[in-house]
Amino acid sequence: MNFKKKIFSILSKKEFYNLTWDIFRYQIKNNKIYKNYLQYLEVNPFEIKNISKIPFLPISFFKTHRILSSCNTTRTGDCYDIIFTSSGTTPGIRSQHYVKSLSVYIESIIKSFEFFYGSIEKFKFLGFFPTDRKDSSLIYMVKHLIQKTYQNGSHFVPFPYSSNNYNKDIHLIPNRNNKNIFIFGLSFFLLDFIEKYNYLIPFSFKKKEYQNKVIIMETGGMKGKRKEIIREELHNKLKNFFCVKDIHSEYGMTELLSQAYAKKNGIFQCPPWMKIYIRDPEDPFIHIDNNKIGGIDIIDLSNYLSCPFISTQDLGKKINENEFEVLGRMDFSDMRGCNIMTPHFLES
Repeated sequence: MNFKKKIFSILSKKEFYNLTWDIFRYQIKNNKIYKNYLQYLEVNPFEIKNISKIPFLPISFFKTHRILSSCNTTRTGDCYDIIFTSSGTTPGIRSQHYVKSLSVYIESIIKSFEFFYGSIEKFKFLGFFPTDRKDSSLIYMVKHLIQKTYQNGSHFVPFPYSSNNYNKDIHLIPNRNNKNIFIFGLSFFLLDFIEKYNYLIPFSFKKKEYQNKVIIMETGGMKGKRKEIIREELHNKLKNFFCVKDIHSEYGMTELLSQAYAKKNGIFQCPPWMKIYIRDPEDPFIHIDNNKIGGIDIIDLSNYLSCPFISTQDLGKKINENEFEVLGRMDFSDMRGCNIMTPHFLES
């Protein structure tokens, strides 16, 4: 079944719930790893009556298994378009996401972004990212946004920085074609930039017409390149340099195809085909109420060709039905019940 059109045209909770059930049944039938996981848990999928009770696959499975639906997972044939790999900032095996259809990811990129910010055509994107990684889903996403708006002057900012790059990429904005500026970067890249050019803050940054036409978005943390700092400190540094009121954030990961966005204060919202739950720190199969801290579980329906029900290793809390915060990574030494989420069964 082709779910793509239905996923990106969801307009209501009812449509989301109905499509979630359809995709859950599709997963049971076509995703061997997920089906085995349910059997290991001794869960009868046909007895589940609420989507919050659907079992979420531990994200660590992307390190040990090839997670695909409707594909022979015992061979390496051309049943996928690309493999995205995690950055590997922590010791151990990297996650790999076998993306069966790049067209689904591309549509998710555009639809998610435009749901929150409007048409990409009104922006000039400046990407503060390394361009040497070919297997990063985040780099692929930013590259696609830049390619689609190349006529607006969008491009990656070269790293390491030089005064020539500075004058070309930053000092001259807002640019002549009157496009809004969208500066999108890894946190440590942005910090490196503002520390290098802190004495060169251009007068244009302080002009009201600039402040109304620029968005600064950080994502990805320090990636092991710098000491981690709290979000408030990071955002204050960025706000002071770029002379903007708020710093935006993006929340995504290698194992998913959709992104959540925060327009200020790290308060994230999801596109209509994505939903967040918070699981109990002591019982990973129970979801807890708003404003309580626990592990983040995600339904990402655009992931229907791999697995759309993912139990992450991120810590967070829901503020209300539509908003949530990401509070960091879980410390598994303090989390009970995590071992039972990750059975060591084979694909066969």
